[in-house]
Amino acid sequence: MNYKTSSLFKCQLIGLGLVLSIVGCKEKRENTDKIETEDISIGQKTELYQSTEFTAPALFPSGIEGPAVDAHGILYAVNFERTGTIGRVDSNGKASLFVNLPEGSIGNGIRFNSKGDMFIADYTKHNILKVDMDTKEISVFAHNADMNQPNDVAIMDNDILFASDPDWKNSKGQIWKIDTNGTVTLLEGNMGTTNGIEVSPDNKTLYVNESVQRNVWAYDLSPTGDISNKRLLIKFEDFGMDGMRTDVQGNLYITRHGKGTVVKVSPKGEILKEVQLKGKTPSNIAFGGKDGTKAFITLQDNGNFETFDTEDPGREFVMNK
Repeated sequence: MNYKTSSLFKCQLIGLGLVLSIVGCKEKRENTDKIETEDISIGQKTELYQSTEFTAPALFPSGIEGPAVDAHGILYAVNFERTGTIGRVDSNGKASLFVNLPEGSIGNGIRFNSKGDMFIADYTKHNILKVDMDTKEISVFAHNADMNQPNDVAIMDNDILFASDPDWKNSKGQIWKIDTNGTVTLLEGNMGTTNGIEVSPDNKTLYVNESVQRNVWAYDLSPTGDISNKRLLIKFEDFGMDGMRTDVQGNLYITRHGKGTVVKVSPKGEILKEVQLKGKTPSNIAFGGKDGTKAFITLQDNGNFETFDTEDPGREFVMNK
C-alpha cells in the first residue's frame, strides 16, 4: 500500500469514526432523554389525603348521605336533587337520578351485597329496602316497627346486614342485625345515639359510634352476626361523628360532623391521621376509584362529594369485586 492510498484509507476511517461517534452520541442523548422522561413519569405520585371537590356543589340537598360504590365502580348516594331519591355519580363526577324511592320513604345508608343488590336504610318507614340493579325494582327486604329510624348500615362478607338506629330526640339508640332472609334481631338497646356502623376486614369486629356521646365501640363478631365483648375503641372530646368505613388494613375512617374532617383510626384506637375537608358537615364515606384507594365523602353543608386518595383500598370495595 502506497502512502497516498494509506492516507486516504486513514482519512476514510477517521471520517467513519466521526460519523459513528456523532450517531452514537445522538442515540445516547435520545436514550438518556427517554430514560429521564420515563423516570419523571414514574416519579409522579398523587398527593395523599388532600381533599378536593368531586361533584359540583348543591346537586344534593342537605340530606346527602349513604355513599356506596357498586362492583362496576359507580358511586351512589341518597337524595339527589330532592329527598326520596337515589343518585349515581360517574367517574367524572357527573351526577344523575338513579331511582325514586316509594312514596314517603327517605333513604340514608346504602350497601351492596355479594350478588350486587343494593340495600337502603329507609328511616321514615322503618324499612331496609332492596333494589334490583338490573330492573330497578324496589322491595321491602326487612321491616320492624320497633325501629326508631334505621340510619346507617354495614354488611359482612356473608351478606348479613347491621343497622344503627338512633333516637335523636332522647339521645339514645340501638343496633339491629338483618339476616339474609330479612329476619330482624335487636342486638343491643339502651345505647347512646348510634350512627356510623362498620365491619372489620376479617369480619370479626363490629364498630358502632354514638354521635352525641362521641364514643366508638368495638364488639367481637361471630360468623352468624352475633356480638359480644363490647369495649371502647376511642372517645372524642369535641364535635360529632357520622358514617365510617374500614380499609383492608383494618383502619377505620370516621367522618367528624361539624369539624369538617375525616379521622383515620387504627384497630387499636390510635389516631393515625386527620384529613381536613372543605365542607364542615361530612355525613358519610365510601371507597372507590380504579383500585379502591379513593375515598368519597358526602358533605351536607355543600350538598356535594369531596374526595381524597389513600394508601390502601377500602374493605368493601375489595369485597364487592
